[in-house]
Amino acid sequence: MKDGGSRATRKRQAGERAAEMATDGDVVGLGTGSTAAYATEALGAAVARGHDITGIPTSYHSRAVALDAGIPLTELDAVDAVDIAIDGADEVVDGDLIKGGGAAHTREKIVDAAADRFVVVVDDSKETDVLSHPVPVEVVPAARPTVMKTVRDMDGEPTLRSAGRKDGPVITQHGNLVLDCDFGPIEDPAAISTALSTIPGVLEHGLFVDVADEIVVGGPEGVQVRSTR
Repeated sequence: MKDGGSRATRKRQAGERAAEMATDGDVVGLGTGSTAAYATEALGAAVARGHDITGIPTSYHSRAVALDAGIPLTELDAVDAVDIAIDGADEVVDGDLIKGGGAAHTREKIVDAAADRFVVVVDDSKETDVLSHPVPVEVVPAARPTVMKTVRDMDGEPTLRSAGRKDGPVITQHGNLVLDCDFGPIEDPAAISTALSTIPGVLEHGLFVDVADEIVVGGPEGVQVRSTR
């Protein structure tokens, strides 16, 4: 179905299509962000119709959305497997992503990587030819100066993320800081991912390399589902 509507409409349609990929009895990783929230709300509607779906939230926000939607929740250590994770992205190139606009990328990566099937849900504005969005890096506070120096040595420009509605920096749910690291066009995401992961004091970063199984995209021609495998 074609749709030339708003970006919000495209997000909602993509989220609802992704939610249809979860089946009765699934344990579902619930992503963070506006497009993933549409998927969570659609999963809540399925639960209301009698489907047996259990969610694992990836942030305080996704937990709140899931509770409002009526989805029973659990944690990774209480299940044998995660059947499917549905999560958004800040930028997508094929199966590689940059995530972390909501500063929840550490837990998102844990849950998404644990899933048997990881479905990324975005509107078409998030697709690009080369990743270039600043990469969020969660950093232990004491390591901030040394991590920033190392990122600069990698030809990146780190910026401490400031909170929008209070003085001071953003604090993650793990009590850490977030550096938004601008590397310009990232021609080799795997190399940057590996280098960031080896820096002492880095808990996790927002490059998700070769993790996604499918990309669900809401665009002007409707919803498209693309396999990355």
